[in-house]
Amino acid sequence: MKLIDTHTHIYLPEFDSDRDNVVERAVCKGVKIMLMPNIDVCSLKPMIEASERYKGICLPMAGLHPTSVKEDFENQLEQIEKQLNSSQIIAVGETGIDLYWDKTFINEQIISFRRQLEWAVEQNLPAVIHSRNAFAEIFNVLEEFRDSRLKGVFHAFSGNIETAQKAISMGFKLGIGGVVTFKNSDLSRIVKEAGLDNIVLETDSPYLAPVPYRGKRNESSYLCIVNSKIAEIFKMAEEKTAEITTLNALNLFNINE
Repeated sequence: MKLIDTHTHIYLPEFDSDRDNVVERAVCKGVKIMLMPNIDVCSLKPMIEASERYKGICLPMAGLHPTSVKEDFENQLEQIEKQLNSSQIIAVGETGIDLYWDKTFINEQIISFRRQLEWAVEQNLPAVIHSRNAFAEIFNVLEEFRDSRLKGVFHAFSGNIETAQKAISMGFKLGIGGVVTFKNSDLSRIVKEAGLDNIVLETDSPYLAPVPYRGKRNESSYLCIVNSKIAEIFKMAEEKTAEITTLNALNLFNINE
């Protein structure tokens, strides 16, 4: 069985003490590829170092996370764009709009999001979208790109079936992780209605660990728990859901095995 973790921050300090072991555990569980979204200019160096240490396993993206959009966002975008053009980046992200914590920089977040989507179209790369309390704002920007080649994934999808269907209609997959295992989550029903062809699996590690590890540090090896839940939802063998979601990820991120 082969799985792809389409969203892990394996380069963060939470893994500094045992990163090698975490990667080894994931590979032993069948998670052969781990995709790393960037956060800001400070995370570029450790992310690239991880991609070089675990070559062919941990693959880097380049983007500016919406909660990292502050007064200096133009300068950060300039530095991140240089990275985008200078290394083997497989996607733009994570980008998006987040209005949960702070709306101070909403206009800057929209500008930053639009700029990064332009990169994705120019480079023919998928965009990894972070959306929190911002589906309306995100869809408004995406409408500007409806006739482009833009594609990507709504990471840690948290919307309803209507937003899921709209995202899919715009060429996006839904990133499904540990939340689908939570008892109080409606995500199982949404995943079932959205269809297996429209989802990719992720951990968002070290965050959002699945049950029974909820509240603890997440890691890519736990992706098999997410896949097990997906198999339960679709009443299919785990090997089959792994095969389909892995193929979805390979095609979306243009990964050649």
